[in-house]
Amino acid sequence: MKTVKKTSEYTISQRRDGRYAVVDSNKKPVNGDEKVKILLAAELVTIKAPAPAPEPEVEEVVDAVAEEAAAEDAPAEDAETAAE
Repeated sequence: MKTVKKTSEYTISQRRDGRYAVVDSNKKPVNGDEKVKILLAAELVTIKAPAPAPEPEVEEVVDAVAEEAAAEDAPAEDAETAAE
């Protein structure tokens, strides 16, 4: 591993596969959110914003509900005219 940055608090090394390892002053590995914060502060990684989720089509749902309601009302009206 190649040492990229060394401070009194931690050491950042780059592995052969290109990823980074962070070790604190007690020689214990740093992982998770703390590792991400350290790598962001050292400007070695960047975080991409997630792509916005597509919004559901509300109009289609409303149209489908209106069609179902109309279909339910139509046979009831036919039954009333047939009874007369």
